[in-house]
This record gives sequence, C-alpha cells and structure tokens, in this order.
Amino acid sequence: MKNSKGNQNETKVGDKRGGSRIPDYEQLFQEGAESSREKGGALGIYKLLLAQNKGKIFASTILYLIKHLPVLLIPLITAEVINTVTLGGPDTVKKMVIYGILILLLVLENIPMHVLREKYNNEMLRTIGAGLRGTVVRKLQHLSLTYHKQIESGKIQSKFMRDIEAVETLNRQITNSLVPTIINVVVYVAISVMKSGTVTLFFMAVIPINVLLVYFFRNSMRSTNRVFRKENENISAKVSSMIDMIPVTKAHGLENEEIVDIEEKIRTLKEHGLLVDRVNAYFGSIIWVASQIMSGVCLFFTAWLALKGKIQIGDIVLFQSYFTSISTSIQGIVNVYPEITKGMESVSSVSEIILSKDLEDSNGKIRLRYVHGTVKFEDACYRYPDGEEDIIKNLSLDVEPGECVAFVGASGSGKSTVMNMIIGFLKPTRGNLFIDGKPIDELKLSDYRHFISVVPQNCVMFTGSIRENITYGLKNVSEERLREVVHLANIDEFADKLPYGLDTQVGENGANLSGGQKQRISIARALIRDPKILILDEATSALDNISEYHVQQAINRLTAGRTTFIVAHRLSTIRNADKIVVMEEGRCIEMGTYSELMEKQGKFYELKSLNDIINIGETF
Repeated sequence: MKNSKGNQNETKVGDKRGGSRIPDYEQLFQEGAESSREKGGALGIYKLLLAQNKGKIFASTILYLIKHLPVLLIPLITAEVINTVTLGGPDTVKKMVIYGILILLLVLENIPMHVLREKYNNEMLRTIGAGLRGTVVRKLQHLSLTYHKQIESGKIQSKFMRDIEAVETLNRQITNSLVPTIINVVVYVAISVMKSGTVTLFFMAVIPINVLLVYFFRNSMRSTNRVFRKENENISAKVSSMIDMIPVTKAHGLENEEIVDIEEKIRTLKEHGLLVDRVNAYFGSIIWVASQIMSGVCLFFTAWLALKGKIQIGDIVLFQSYFTSISTSIQGIVNVYPEITKGMESVSSVSEIILSKDLEDSNGKIRLRYVHGTVKFEDACYRYPDGEEDIIKNLSLDVEPGECVAFVGASGSGKSTVMNMIIGFLKPTRGNLFIDGKPIDELKLSDYRHFISVVPQNCVMFTGSIRENITYGLKNVSEERLREVVHLANIDEFADKLPYGLDTQVGENGANLSGGQKQRISIARALIRDPKILILDEATSALDNISEYHVQQAINRLTAGRTTFIVAHRLSTIRNADKIVVMEEGRCIEMGTYSELMEKQGKFYELKSLNDIINIGETF
C-alpha cells in the first residue's frame, strides 16, 4: 500500500505542547472508500486503518504470544504429568520437579510480558482514536458554512462521540480478542495434529458450524445496528435543539409538549435498541449451545479413543482442555461479530463527515499578505444549490478603501446573503466579486479572513472570562492594547463595576451579561484584530436605547478608516454612511447617501415615512 496522507500529514499541535503527533486519516478514508465495494467504503477504510498500523499490531501479537504461553502449554504439561504418573518409572519424581519448575517460569514471565504488551497496545489504540477525532475536527473546520447549516449539531456530536468510541471498541476487540483467539486456535490445532490427526479432524468440524451461524445472523445484525445508529443521531440532534429552545419553551408553557415529544423519540430508540439486543441474545445463546454440545461429544469421543488404545488416558484431559479452548476461542471470534458490525457502521457514519466534498478549497489559491479594502460586485448573482431562482440578482457595487456602505430593506431582501458573500461563506453563482481587484473564488479564504472582522446581531460568547472572549484566537496581546480596545468599545463603562473586572466569567453563551454588554465585547473582539474590512450585521437592532447609545459610540470608533458594511434596521447607524444600498427581493433598487435618498423620495423615503407613522423611533 502506498503511503497515505495519514503518515505524512500530521498536526504539529502535539509538538508544541510536548505530546506526540496526531495522525490525519483523511487521505486514508478516501483511499479506503475508493477501494471498497461496500456502501460508504467502511470495510476498505478499516482495512487500510489496520494496514497502516500492521507493524504495531504484529509486535503486539508477538508480545501476546509470549505472555500467553502458560495457557497454551500448561494443558500439555498437565497431560504429560498424568501420563508420567500413570506409567510410573524411576525418573517420575525428577520429571515432576522439572515440570513444576517449567510451570513456575511460564507463570512468572506473564507479569512483565503482560505489562509491556498492554503499554504498547494501548498507546497504539489511543493514537488511532486521537487520529480519528483529530481528523473529524480538522474536516469540520474546513467544511463550508452550507454544510454546517444542513446537518444538525447533535448529529455531529453523536458521530464524534458515540461512533468514534464504537470504532475504538472495535479496535480493542480486534487486538485484544480476535487476533489472540486466532493465535490460540492455530497453536491448539498444531499441537493436536502432533498428538492425533483423528482428533484434529474432529476439532476442525467446529469451525464451519460457527461460520454458518455467523452467516445466518449477519444481515439482521447489520440492519438493526444501522437503524439504531440513525435513531441515536436523531435523538442527539433533538436534545441539542431542546436545550437551545428551553427559554422559548418555558416562556410559552410548552414543557409538557417537549417532554412528550422527546419521550416518544426515547421510546423509539429503546425499541430499536431492544431489537439489537434481541438479535445479539439469540446469536450468543445459539453459539453457546452449539459449543457445549460439541464439547460433550468431544469428551466421549476421546474417551472412546482411549478405550481403544489410540491415545493415552492423560490425552483425554489434554484434548478436552484444548477443544474447550478452541471452542471458546471460536465462540469469542464469533461473539466479536456484533461489535464488528457496529464498528463498521460507525466507520461508515464517521466517513460521512470525512469524505464530504463540500469544502472551501484552498489548493492553488492566492495567499493575500495585505488587504486594502477595495470591494467590487460585478453583476453578482447567488442561488442556493437546490434553489429555483436567484436570491441575489445582478448586484453591481464599487466600494473604495475606508468607505462605509449600509444595506437596508425588508427581511428576506438579501442583505445578509450579500454579507456572507463578502466574508466568502457564499460565492457568486454568476457574475463576480472582487477583493482588491482579485476574484474572491481565487483567494485563499483563511488568509483573506485574517483581515476581516464580523460583529453579528446575536453575539456569540463562549464560557470563559471577558478577557478571553475579547482575545479569542490571539496570543500575546499586550495589556496596554487590551485596555485601549476595552476603552474604545465602551466596555470599561460596565467592566470596572464587575467584581473581577475583565476576568469576570461571562457564563454559558454570555448568560451573565446583558445584550448591550455582549455586543460591546463582540465589537472589542473585532477591534483588537485591526481589520481592514468590517461587517456589522444588525449590530444594534435588538438593543434598548441606552445600550444602543453605548454600542453606537463603540461602532463609530470601530469603523474609522476601515471599509465597512452595515446591515441596519436603525437609521442612527447609517445616517453618516458613504453609500446606502436599498435591497428588495435580491435587487439593488436604490443607492446613494442618506440625504440623496431622502431627497429622491423613493423606496428609502417610503421606509423612513412608514417608520415615522408607526412611531417606533428610528427602527425599520
């Protein structure tokens, strides 16, 4: 097998933090999917995953064989002891002493070999698990915003936690159960061949019986595990949504309705889980019964051979012990099959993320070292992949560095879509969008976005301090620079009153702060990056007048000298804009300064007049 990207492309985070590197398995997944005929490429992917670690698996196997010698050889020594005592002779005591010392040595060597094998094996298994998680995280970061909007976060969490855990369990079953039991069977059969070919042929009859049982149950196991996995993803997504909706649910008194809805999904999950358990129970029980019947037959068969003088009496114990071990080993292999089925389904589930093609492709793109802030739309249109018509229609707009451009219009007129195009989340399906004279689809977006800051309507906060939320993603920010930004964003107006100042914890999603306070932190987060292009997406629409006053002051400082795009509902945020673009059903129907548009008495004037009539201040 050629070297995969998994060997070559490894994250260096581990090096920086003093740990081992985390492998990247994306290329391995692609190669495995292409080489496998199975849906999703699960089998091909898993074969390559094992092949990539074949050296480690081989070393682990050798260590297992050494540490397992007592179990393999003690039945043989026991048979020899019985035969020696039965036959008698002058060297009986001497032989017994030798056998005793041999057993003692075999038992004692198990301790260091077992510890060494576990250390080596666990390091390999943990690395594979870390590699899978790291690969999924890297892929999620490179997938487009469209992909993230189409898949529920709860389903991603289920794939990341439950499915990768199932693959880790499968890996442990392979290295700790399947490979060792295969070794046991091979050794037991080899010794049996040396002792009696007749008994060996009887032993070999056990294998096809178990194979037939696996073949009989495999389709049921595969289908029930697939359905159960899908139901797990659905309920994870529903619970995630339920948690987000708790304030709305409580506000409308819908707690009981939510409980009923979730309980119905839990019942469905329970039923599918019971179906999986039922199939596994029948499978395990039938395998056990078949094994016990064959064990009983072996006992009487070897006793009959001893009566006929074909084997020694001690060999009855040997063969019975080996047959039980072979039968148990094969049963162990067969019992791993449900985990293999579950693990393969989980590999397929994880591959849905890793093999997704909905990427922001950066290969061969222009890497910007600086952005001046010139933005030009040239008959730009945008249509969603499954849409029947454009939602942005022939937008043409020239913006010079340092200009402030405001977008107004009714909900659904296309304002936020235009902002997403500037950020690079969406690209024109027709026409062009140029940044500093270069088409945006030719730019490496991760570099370009280093020069952009976005202040959204709903400020995103993570659990941590005010300081950490402002400096998110930045290192070595000086205290002087931080204090300057805090002052410009009007954060010191409330931070100085908090018990721990900037080190005050904001709570989950900023629960300990007001809307205006969170918005000012969001502005500080944008300001500290010193962006060349700034996007304000309805940054004050949900604030009261006092909060708006403080936020607007921060915005005025933030926009100075930067190319700024504002989606606005409040006139106070756009009165001084260099250009105001009025959107309607995806089209630019008017453009000009505030004074020009008011003098024209067109759509903008109509919106302003309507605003005055319904008496809602400066909001529309």
